[in-house]
Amino acid sequence: MSTKSPLADPRSLLDALRTGTPLPGLPSDAVKRARSLAAEPTSAPPADVEALPEPLALALLEGSVLAGKPALAEALAGAGNKGLAKAAKKALYRLRSRGIEIAEPARPAASEPPRPMVSGPEPLPALLTSVDGTGERVLEIARPLRGGGVEAIQFLYSDEQGVLRLQAVELSRGEYRRVVKQATRPSADAAVEIPHTEALERLAAAAGLNLRTHIAFPPGLDTALRHLGVQARDVPLEIPPPEPEDERLAHDAHKLHEELEMRGWLPPMDELERLAHKVDELEASPLALTMAQRNEELIQAAHAQAHAFFESPAMRQLYAGRLWEMAHHFERLGKEQPARVARAEARRLAHGVTEPPSRYAERLYEKALLVTLAERQAPSSRGRSEAREDTRAAEQRRAQTAEAERRSPGGIILP
Repeated sequence: MSTKSPLADPRSLLDALRTGTPLPGLPSDAVKRARSLAAEPTSAPPADVEALPEPLALALLEGSVLAGKPALAEALAGAGNKGLAKAAKKALYRLRSRGIEIAEPARPAASEPPRPMVSGPEPLPALLTSVDGTGERVLEIARPLRGGGVEAIQFLYSDEQGVLRLQAVELSRGEYRRVVKQATRPSADAAVEIPHTEALERLAAAAGLNLRTHIAFPPGLDTALRHLGVQARDVPLEIPPPEPEDERLAHDAHKLHEELEMRGWLPPMDELERLAHKVDELEASPLALTMAQRNEELIQAAHAQAHAFFESPAMRQLYAGRLWEMAHHFERLGKEQPARVARAEARRLAHGVTEPPSRYAERLYEKALLVTLAERQAPSSRGRSEAREDTRAAEQRRAQTAEAERRSPGGIILP
């Protein structure tokens, strides 16, 4: 008795995609793309699904129905492929019959006042904060509402995971303008205005990173993307090769840490822990050294750990991306020289230039050394890990003055 081909049944085909079962009846490149989407079909970009052969698209549509998420079916209901559009409409009927709310923008329910985007005034500018030491920043987008108000949506996103969380509030246009004015006042945490179109592109790329890293969308992101007309797109950052002037500019890369926006940048917590252990070893050494000699040992240890950390191509790419973004931010703040230095250092890191050693990386670990030494002044009743957390937080709040930051409690002066 012959068995039914998985190509004839979307659910069987979905299982085959997820389990890696060979599918010789379909183009191999299309199968490969479909397999990458099958793990999280609810997050699959509708355009990518529609571009697949119909059996594969139907399998992914089935996956979104099984997960109880209507977004993909809603988007495909208007697909140019009539068979796919018909299947999407049936999927919406199945979801509705299970009690799942389906968006119907063409005929909004009378009991729920619609809040569509409206044409009229130019879109309000969006807000973007600087990148913090962990690669996170906040993007705020104003979505016009019927009646003249706006929905201000804040997205916290990371350069390693994508969108982490969001929140929204309704404001009048005047209130939103006051928010923009306050957020862009000169300060260490000042945001910058960016065009609405750029904000949408940044949101699409941030959500695309969720897909690449298989990080689930936070609650509300699906809805926000639909309301803003944004589709998640995986857009890896491309940094051009070094330029002739980069070595000269990068000689001053350690000065980037003196900028208010980067004064709180530190290595990851596990690197702080590793450096603390090294400091413990050096301080416990039986060698009779002068204070100056011991301080030099500490600085050399910090530099050695910096060089080892930035030997990893992944870490170089990560920090290159952060510096590249900070160059854009500095430009918008009118800080032309820090922008040029950040861009030069980003190109060198991204393309593996290791000579001369990165002064940006060395200074990052010199700051970590200060944190490690400062923790030794914490009350003895508290744990060392807790003290290190508090010291890191204090550094990131930039509470110390620039001079205090360069001199540790033990008297060590960094170059």
